[in-house]
Amino acid sequence: MIAALRVIAAAILFLPLASFAALAGGMAPLDALVAAYPEHLAGHEGNELIWTDGTRTAISDGVAEKPFDVLLDTADIDDMFAIPYPPGRPSGEPALNVDPGRVRNTDFFIKMYGDCRDGEVSQRMKSVRWVDGSRVRVTSVNGLADRLQQVADELGELPESFGKFLAPSAGTYNCRVIAGTKRMSMHAFAAAIDISTEVTDYWLWNEPVDGRMPDRNKVPFEIVSIFEKHGFIWGGKWYHYDTMHFEYRPELFLAAGERPAGF
Repeated sequence: MIAALRVIAAAILFLPLASFAALAGGMAPLDALVAAYPEHLAGHEGNELIWTDGTRTAISDGVAEKPFDVLLDTADIDDMFAIPYPPGRPSGEPALNVDPGRVRNTDFFIKMYGDCRDGEVSQRMKSVRWVDGSRVRVTSVNGLADRLQQVADELGELPESFGKFLAPSAGTYNCRVIAGTKRMSMHAFAAAIDISTEVTDYWLWNEPVDGRMPDRNKVPFEIVSIFEKHGFIWGGKWYHYDTMHFEYRPELFLAAGERPAGF
C-alpha cells in the first residue's frame, strides 16, 4: 500500500501544470493566481506573470521533475501548483511528500507582501480580535486581516469545547525562516496564523515509524472548514504535517474549483 501511495504521489508531483484544472474542475493555475490577487496581478503572457505595476516575473525556470527537497528550495511560480490542495474533509493520510501549498516561490510573496527584513511587512499590519478576546496582527494586504477577522468571528460561534484548540494563538507575524531551512516562513509576510500548540502536532516533534511520518491530528474539521471557507489552507493536510498552521492561499482553492468567501 505504501509503495502504491508513493507512486501516486510521484505522479501527482510531476503532472503538467495545465492538467490541474481538468483534474480538479477548477481554474487553470495561472488564471487562479491572477484571480486570487487582483490588486497585484494583471495577467500572464508566455512565461511571464504581469504585475499591475507593469513589472514581469518569470513563471517557470525550465527545470522539470525536481526532487522534492529541490522543489521546496528552488520553487518557481508554477511549482507552487505542483501538488494540488484538496479542499474539504480529508479522505485519508497524505501520501509521501504530498504537502499541498508548502511549495512557495519566496520572491513572489516578497513582491506582494513586502520584505520583513526591510520593515515593509510591519508597516502594513492590522489588528484582528481573536476568539479569546486577544489581539493578533497580520498583514492588511489582499484584505487578509479582514478575512481573518471573519474567520475569528465564525470560530467564536463554535461550542466552547473548541476553544482549547484555538487559544491562545501561537502567533502570526514573525520575521523568520522556516526551521532548518533558508526559506522564508509565511509568518514572515504576516500571512499565516498558528492556533494553540497545546493540542496540535508538528512533524518534527515526532519520529518516523518504518520510514514514514505517522499522521497525527487532533484538530476538529469544523475549525479547518471555517478557515478554508475564507481562503486559508491547513498544514494538517501535509505529509510533513503542521496542524496548528493556517496560511492565506486563495489561488489554491480557485485552482481546485472552490471559491473562498468574497471571490
